[in-house]
Amino acid sequence: MRTLNIAISDIEYGRFGIPGEHLKFSDFIDIIGKELMRQNLDRSVALAEKYGLSSMAMDEITNEVKAVRKCKK
Repeated sequence: MRTLNIAISDIEYGRFGIPGEHLKFSDFIDIIGKELMRQNLDRSVALAEKYGLSSMAMDEITNEVKAVRKCKK
């Protein structure tokens, strides 16, 4: 087995909620993956608000999806 040392600031250490100084690689990947998903969700919400999509009703969204799928055929 190999050991990997990573330097991380105290702010990032707290922000990521790292449980200790020693973790399994799979736990590290899970922590980073959750943070990346959160960042992507934040970007998606910001873009939806920017382009007026966040105020669309579900039936409007459904109609948009159907229109895109119809154009692909």
